[in-house]
Formats: sequence, structure tokens, C-alpha cells
Amino acid sequence: MGSNTGMLTIAELTPLVEARAIDTVIIAFTDMQGRLVGKRASARLFLEELAEHGAECCNYLLAVDVEMNTVDGYPMSSWETGYGDMAMRPDLDTLRVIPWLPATALVMADLTLLDETPVAQSPREILKVQIARLAEKGLVPFVGTELEFIVFDNTYREAWSKGYVGLTPSSDYNIDYAILASTRMEPLLRDIRNGMDGAGMYSEGVKGECNLGQQEIAFRYTDALATCDNHSIYKNGAKEIADKHGKALTFMAKFNEREGNSCHIHLSVRGADGKAVMSGDGEHGFSKLMEHWLAGLIKTTRELSLFFAPNINSYKRYVEGSFAPTAVAWGVDNRTCALRVVGHGQSLRVENRVPGGDVNQYLAVAALIAGGLYGIEHELELEPIFTGNAYGSDAPRVPASLRDAAELFSASTIAREAFGDDVVDHYLNNARIEQRAYDAAITDWERVRGFERF
Repeated sequence: MGSNTGMLTIAELTPLVEARAIDTVIIAFTDMQGRLVGKRASARLFLEELAEHGAECCNYLLAVDVEMNTVDGYPMSSWETGYGDMAMRPDLDTLRVIPWLPATALVMADLTLLDETPVAQSPREILKVQIARLAEKGLVPFVGTELEFIVFDNTYREAWSKGYVGLTPSSDYNIDYAILASTRMEPLLRDIRNGMDGAGMYSEGVKGECNLGQQEIAFRYTDALATCDNHSIYKNGAKEIADKHGKALTFMAKFNEREGNSCHIHLSVRGADGKAVMSGDGEHGFSKLMEHWLAGLIKTTRELSLFFAPNINSYKRYVEGSFAPTAVAWGVDNRTCALRVVGHGQSLRVENRVPGGDVNQYLAVAALIAGGLYGIEHELELEPIFTGNAYGSDAPRVPASLRDAAELFSASTIAREAFGDDVVDHYLNNARIEQRAYDAAITDWERVRGFERF
């Protein structure tokens, strides 16, 4: 196997297929909603044809709502265009064993049109474009994502049949950093950690969080694209492993009125030679590049929030005093700010606390790079550090709703210059479809308050 346990080259996969130790290869990509989708292929066919030529899938996979309904408004995929195919081109650097599925390997794919033109609206392609923009300046991004989830002692099918109401969380009280109560979940958590290690990742550990049944498994940072690929495989795999344990887990940004699920994203850049470029002789140990980068994030956070908070539910998480940010400000090791600076020297980095567990990580990291680049290219001056409680400050606020974020994104010249009109309009259409569906829904809250008393 490759240098990372679980990673495979084609040369290493071949004898495993011949020995029937691997009989299935999943060719997958991450869709708009952050889900892993694709095909299971015969491992023999993968070696003979698909590894080199890829596999086809319908282009509507980037033009549906969360229920997989075809919806209007996407020029790339519609009844008028016939819902044609696009190609999944395997990125063989991502080929790996999937230990929790018998005799299975997985490879992440890039999406292209049948003429091999990249599909610009693909989340992975959006990130790759921003990484290439950084590379033109001799910079390389490194990323770590901290993804929280809530575990329930119900199966997914039980949860579905109950309408996701009356579920039993896997702990009875706040277990932030607690060992004893988390031990009940350790058989599941251990299988997730070891499974991900066996799939080529580097699990650092797990800790309890504040909500009932809430946990966070952390993975070692690596280059931005690999982190985002790993994030998708982990998120999908954690659900599959939970299902095998007769449990369910959710990454919803806000499952209930208690603490939400965050996905704090740590990002730093280095020179192409691996040297630190964010640290320097300036105030707080910053270089001028770091000052411009951070100023760019401050400038762009609100108008790029659609890529940090893509769903209606995302915005329920932004509650004062909840450890979810409401103020677009920066501070050193200050968890009340949207942008928290941590580390020093080569580890100096910015933690963006805006994304929730429902984020599409490719889009969020792309937005962070676009924001930082805007600051560098325009040599923006960094505003003074915020100290104290940012919840009570007069700093600009994180958008309060998907509707607000979509309006900011639509009007953003920064977004259109960084991502292109095709990408911006594609994701605006997705947001508007979700907003219309929510506006038309009748909620339990309305029935409880209005059935008898109005």
C-alpha cells in the first residue's frame, strides 16, 4: 500500500483485485449539498477501463434539491437540454481502501463534460480554481476541518419513521470533554476513528461536546484539497458506521435549541518551498501577508456567507453566547469572534468559526481562499484586534438568514470575479429553491401555536 495506511496505487490495487480481496470500487464526488454520490463499479472493470477513462453520470446530480427532485433554473441541466451526462474522472491520488465496507475501495472524481471540459459548478472544481489562483502567487493552502455531530440511540430508519421527533440522544447531559459519559459511545467512536485511519486519514482524537450526545472527531491538517476529500469520505463513512451500530448521527447545524454542530475551518498558507509566510515581525507576530489575508476575510465574510452557511437551518446556529459567532471580527484566541487567530510561526493560522456541520467544505475553503486573496491583491489594512466579548459589540453581523446571505452573494462583485457568473448564479438558484420550499412549508411550531389558540 501507499505511504499512508489505506491509500492505494493502481499497482497495489491490481493484486488485491486478482485475489478478490477488493471486488468493488466506488467512484464518487461531492454534490452541491455536500453529499457523497457516484457509482459502485466492478473492481475488475475499474482496472480495465474506468481508472483511465472514468464513468458517466447524469448532470442533474448538480442540479437537484436535497430531496433529489429535478428543479428549474439550472442552465447546465434541464429538460430543455435533455439531462445529459457528465464524466467522473478518477483522481488516482485519492484511491484508498474503505475498511468498514467489505472488499471495497473508493476514489474521488473530478467532473468534466464529455469533451473533457471541467464542470465549473462542481464543488471540487471550484476549490481547485482557487488553489490554482494561490499557486500563481507561490502560495499553498493547508486546512483542517473540525466537524461536530450528535449521536442518537436510534437507527436512521427508526428516526425517519418517527419524523426525527422523540429521538434518544446517546448522553443525558452536557459531556464537554467528559470521559465517563462518552465511553458509552466509544465502541462507535473507536470504529469511526480506526476506520478513517484505515482509509488513509490521520485521526487525532475525539472529545465530547456540549449538546446531548454531541462529539467531535479531529483529523490532522493537510493540503486543502486532500482535507476536503477526506472530509466527504469521513462524513459519509461515519453515518455508515453508525448505521452498523444501530445508531444514527446528524451533522445538522442546529438540531435543537441547544448548542449546534459547528465545522470550524483552520486555514494557513505557506510558500511553495514550505516556509511560513503568515508569521513575521509585525504586531501579534504577523507578516504583512497575514495582515492583508485577515483583512480580506473580514471584508468578504458577509458577502461570501452563502458558501459558509448554505441552508435554511445554518442560520439558526448563530445565537449570542452559544459559541457560534454573530460578530464579523477577529481576535487572538477569542472564541466570541467569527475569525479566531491561533498558533505561531509555521502554525499561525485563522480559524473561521462561521461554518456549521452542514457546510459543503469545498465551497467554504474556496471562499476563504478567495477572501484572503482579495485582501492580498488589494493590500487591505487590518482593522484593530477585538478584545472582550464580541457578542455585545457593534461589529458587522453574520447574515441572519439564507435570504439575506443570498442577496449579499448576488450583489458581490468579489464573488463574481473570484468564482465566475456561472458558479454564482448556480448556487444562488440552489439557495432560492431552498428558500421557496421553506417559505411554503407549514411547521410544527405553527401548528402548536395556532391549531387551538388562534
